[in-house]
Amino acid sequence: MLDANMKAQLKTLLERINEPVELVAFVDDQPKSAETLELLKDIDALSDKVSLVEGRPTEGERVPSFSVSRAGTDMGIRFAGLPMGHEFTSLVLALLQAGGYPPKVEADQIEAIKALDTDLVFETYISLSCHNCPDVVQALNLMAVLNPRIHHSMIDGGVFQAEVTEKNIMAVPTILLNGEAFGQGRMTLEEILAKVDTGAAARDAAKLSEKDPFDVLIVGGGPAGAAASIYAARKGIATGIVAERFGGQVMDTMAIENFISVKETEGPKLVAALEEHVKQYEVDVMNLQRAESLKPAANPGGYAEVTLTNGAVLKGRTVILATGARWRELGVPGEQEYRGRGVAYCPHCDGPLFKGKHVAVIGGGNSGVEAAIDLAGIVGKVTLLEFADTLRADAVLQAKLRSLPNVTIVTNAQTTEVTGDGQRVNGLVYTDRASGESHTVALEGVFVQIGLLPNTDWLKGTIELSRFGEIVVDAKGQTSAPGIFAAGDCTTVPYKQIIIAMGEGSKAALSAFDHLIRSTPETAEAEAATA
Repeated sequence: MLDANMKAQLKTLLERINEPVELVAFVDDQPKSAETLELLKDIDALSDKVSLVEGRPTEGERVPSFSVSRAGTDMGIRFAGLPMGHEFTSLVLALLQAGGYPPKVEADQIEAIKALDTDLVFETYISLSCHNCPDVVQALNLMAVLNPRIHHSMIDGGVFQAEVTEKNIMAVPTILLNGEAFGQGRMTLEEILAKVDTGAAARDAAKLSEKDPFDVLIVGGGPAGAAASIYAARKGIATGIVAERFGGQVMDTMAIENFISVKETEGPKLVAALEEHVKQYEVDVMNLQRAESLKPAANPGGYAEVTLTNGAVLKGRTVILATGARWRELGVPGEQEYRGRGVAYCPHCDGPLFKGKHVAVIGGGNSGVEAAIDLAGIVGKVTLLEFADTLRADAVLQAKLRSLPNVTIVTNAQTTEVTGDGQRVNGLVYTDRASGESHTVALEGVFVQIGLLPNTDWLKGTIELSRFGEIVVDAKGQTSAPGIFAAGDCTTVPYKQIIIAMGEGSKAALSAFDHLIRSTPETAEAEAATA
C-alpha cells in the first residue's frame, strides 16, 4: 500500500509518538477492506508503539473502517474508508496526537475544547480529492483526542455511496453533529469551536472592544489584506487585520499556476505561507469576525469605526477595505433550494460525488471550461451552458474541452430554473436565446461557474460603489472617504488576480501610511480623551 519512500517518511514521524497507539480495524472480504488492512499493517510494522487488532463489527458498523486511540482509551476517532490522497495527512496527525505529540494550536483553544461539557458525535463526509476536507477532519479529530465526550468519524463518500444517497449528501465536506446538519464546506478549528461554544461570541466581542485604536485597520484576510498588513507593520505602526476567514477565496482555489516565481501551488498552501509571513510581524489578527458597518472619521486625524456582527467596535486612524469577492449565483428558482443537494460551486471538492452521473457546468469562461474538463474525467456526461454565443475561455482550454467525447457544449443558453424532486436536483431548464425556445435537461448536478461578486453589501451608503458594487478607488487606493482605502477584488481595479490583489494591498498600505504622516493626530488624541 505504502511505497518505500512513504514508509521511510512515516517511520521517522512515528518516532515522535510518546504513548502507545491502538488501531482497531473493522473489515470484511471486500477489496476495499483488503486495502485498508494492508495500509494498517504497513503502519503497524513501522513502530513498536503502534498495535493493530481486528475488531468484530457491530450492527450498523461501517466496513471498512478503523479507529485510532491511545491504548486503554476510546478517543472516538474513526476513519471509514481508506484515508489516502489529501486525507493521508489527517491519518498521520491522528496517530501522532493520539500518541501524545502536542498539537500546533493555541493554548486557549485547547482549554476551550477540554471545557466542552456535552456529548458531541461528529460525522464528516469527504472525498479524497477534496482540498478543504482535511482541515475539517483534522480539527474534529483533534477535538476527539482532547475531550473524551467528543467522537468523530471521517466517511469517504466514494466508498459509502449508498449512505451518501440515503442522506442526500451532495457536497463535501458535509458535517453532521449528533445526526443533524452542522456545516458544509471548509471549517477551521476556530469556526467549529465558535459554533459549539455558545458563549464564545460574547466573550470575543468584549475582548475586541477593549483593543486600542489601530493606526491601520484592515478589513479582510485574503491576499490583498495580508499584503497590506505586512507593508503596514513594516512601517512600525499599530496594525490590525479583521477577517471573516483568513485566506478568503484563495482557500477554495485548487491549482494556481500564474503566481510569478512560483511555478505551481494550491490555494491552501499559499494561504498557509501568507499566514506564516504575517505572523513574522506585530500584526493583530482577529479571525472569524465579520464586519457589519463602517463609520468614517468625523474629522481629519480622527478615528474611523468598524462595527462587527457580534457588536464589537474597532477603531483605526485609517482603514483598508480588502473584503474580496464571492461566487456569483445564478439567481434562478431552485438554486438555493438545492444548494448542497446537487447545486455546487467547487468541482474539485464535489465532483467525485457525481461519479458516472450527468452534470451541467454553467459558464464558458476559464473557470467554467476548466471545471468541465475536470469533471469529464469523473462523471458520465457534462453539458456546458454559456450565455453568450461563443465560449470565453482561453483557446487551449477550448481545444481540450472539445476533444472530450462526453462533453456537450451549448451556447446562447440562459439558465432559467434548477429542478428537483424535493430531495435533490433532477434537471435544469434553459432558454435558447437565438430561437426563444425552452429546453429541459435531465441531470443530477449543476456546477455554477459564472464569476464573482464583491463583498461590499455592508458598505452601501457609506462610500462610493460602482454599479457592479465594487468600491471606487483612485490610483492610490483612496476611496471617496478620507482615510478609507481599498484593495483587491472588491474594488474597481480591473483583472481579479491574486498577484494583482497583493500589489494593490501593498499600495493601499503605503497610501495609508502617507495619509497618517500628513495628518495631525491631535484630533484623534482629543477624541480618545473624551471617549
